[in-house]
Amino acid sequence: MKKLFLLGFATIFFVACQEKHQQRYFENSAEIETLKAGIKAYETQDWAMWKANFADSAKIYHNTNKPSSPDETMTGMKQMLSNFSEYKFLNNDAEIEMIIDKDGDTWVNYWNSWGGKAKVTGKKISVPVHLTVQFIDGKIVNEYAYYDTASIGATIAEIKAAQENEVE
Repeated sequence: MKKLFLLGFATIFFVACQEKHQQRYFENSAEIETLKAGIKAYETQDWAMWKANFADSAKIYHNTNKPSSPDETMTGMKQMLSNFSEYKFLNNDAEIEMIIDKDGDTWVNYWNSWGGKAKVTGKKISVPVHLTVQFIDGKIVNEYAYYDTASIGATIAEIKAAQENEVE
């Protein structure tokens, strides 16, 4: 009887361990490739390609709880980038992953450092960046970006001051 009980327990344990779980973590996916293409479009200022990755109703949150549209975000990025003679994400081996959360939502997370060289002053800055991006049907519907704007703001202030000194 004891052997029968142990055999039954072992069978149940074996079957329970064989239960397949849905994969929730990915290092390669179409969504990851879409985000990479969007980053490349940003770096080359291919704004039509950058915008094509977003759903029509996409909401973008860069260091804020107030959403912006892709068009509004693009305008702000162009304005900020006009102060830099060059810029790009610095690490070709950036950390990027896709997860499917418990609600079935698809998210891509991206960690890297953004670097830029200021016009006028030539100052180089590096800013750590984290993006977390939600996809539905292959399009970005929500983008959250977190980065410290202090060095960017200080660099732009230095550019403005240098430009004012040139005028005088």
